[in-house]
Amino acid sequence: MLRIEKLTKRFGENTAVDTATLHIDKPGMIGIIGRSGAGKSTLLRMINRLADASDGQILFEGRDVTKLTGKARRGWQSDCAMIFQQFNLVPRMDVVSNVLHGTLNRRSTLVTLFNLFPLEDIHRAIDILDRLGIAEHAPKRAEALSGGQQQRVAIARALMQDPKIILADEPIASLDPMNAQTVMEALHRIHKEDGRTVICNLHTLDTARRYCDRVVGMRDGRIVFDGLPEQLTTGVAREIYGADASFSEAATSTEIAALAAPARDVTRDAEAMI
Repeated sequence: MLRIEKLTKRFGENTAVDTATLHIDKPGMIGIIGRSGAGKSTLLRMINRLADASDGQILFEGRDVTKLTGKARRGWQSDCAMIFQQFNLVPRMDVVSNVLHGTLNRRSTLVTLFNLFPLEDIHRAIDILDRLGIAEHAPKRAEALSGGQQQRVAIARALMQDPKIILADEPIASLDPMNAQTVMEALHRIHKEDGRTVICNLHTLDTARRYCDRVVGMRDGRIVFDGLPEQLTTGVAREIYGADASFSEAATSTEIAALAAPARDVTRDAEAMI
């Protein structure tokens, strides 16, 4: 379905992604982990064609995505939706209009300028918001919503594109544990119910193990691990992150259970992370 062959991205003398090869033969929920600067975001941006590859290929159903230009490139970006850490919504615009912007690649300039969306699109947008549990917020400005709610609006906007692949670049990095769980459950449900491939950059190991059926580890631009969640042991994680024996997964945990810990334990854990 999606084949990434020796994909490389250079910025001057620096190599952000180094001959990455990844084959996805069936719909999956795939988590990509690695420390900051490992190349995770650059890899997703190349897949979506927000950034051009220096070398290598991205093949989807036999088509070379790296060679697409103009309308064909925009069409691919509709098929391959992107969700960002900072939501990328229009803050002063109402929620349903933000979701409807997911159709702009296939609508005219007039629709874009005056928000003249067909009634069927409006109904579909509200149905998607209802599916994500936030339909009651449809008339509100996006800036009035919490971070977790805004991220679900961003997911709804992606679903309006009816994509074959959803790319999520650290979608829970700025969220608290409760909202992080809600967002990850939404992405996992979309994968399971719709049969869509979701590729998600993550910064916590427990999240990758809990929601993903395949985990890819990146270090210094290279893919150094590709396996099942249960194969992601602490020892493997140390290799991915380039850490020594002092590496602790607890410092990256987003488990909701941590919220129920006694106050003294939460304080102790917070101090340990400093």
